[in-house]
Order: sequence, then C-alpha cells, then structure tokens
Amino acid sequence: MEPIDATAFETLVVNAMDELPDALLELLDNVAILIDDEHPDEPLLGLYEGIPRTERDDYGGLELPDRITLYRLTLCDACDDLEMLADEVLVTLVHELAHHLGIDDDRLHELGWD
Repeated sequence: MEPIDATAFETLVVNAMDELPDALLELLDNVAILIDDEHPDEPLLGLYEGIPRTERDDYGGLELPDRITLYRLTLCDACDDLEMLADEVLVTLVHELAHHLGIDDDRLHELGWD
C-alpha cells in the first residue's frame, strides 16, 4: 500500500497501545515507543533495543529507557490496506513488547504471534 503520513501512522500506534490489556501495560518498565521511517540496514517492521526485564539486575538508576521502534514505511510496504496495516502495527508492537518482557521469537511463535 502507499505509505500513510507520519501523523496517521502515529494514530495507528496509539490505537494499538489502547488495545493492549492493562495487565500487559503494567509489566512495562522504562521503555519508549518510537516511530521511524525505516531501519537503516535491513527491512525490519520493528526493533527492540534494551535489557529484557528477565535479565535486569540492579536496573533502575540512570539508565536510558529501552527502545521499541516501529518502522512506518516498511510496515506500510508489507500491507495491502489500512485495516491490514492497523493489524500489523498491533502484532509488531506486541512482538517487540514481548522481547522487552524477555519472551523470545520461539515462544512468540508458540503463542501464535508470528
């Protein structure tokens, strides 16, 4: 599909966040959700950068937040229409949040989040 503008994409991300259960949101700690056009090196839909909650020791001092980046142009390119894009934004967001919580790709696959 043709890429949507940054403002419309941000609305999709906010809507996806609103769909997440409160129980999941309460598990998040020091993580920022960012939007970029595309990854500079590979065609990623999203990327988690940080220390998963399951691997943190003395975390909580002056550490920068973990980062989840959603790539607008790559996500738009992977979808046929706006409804599919909204679904893929949600799936990608859940996928990257799962990495923040220490859930790997194999477990996500077992849970049906491919």
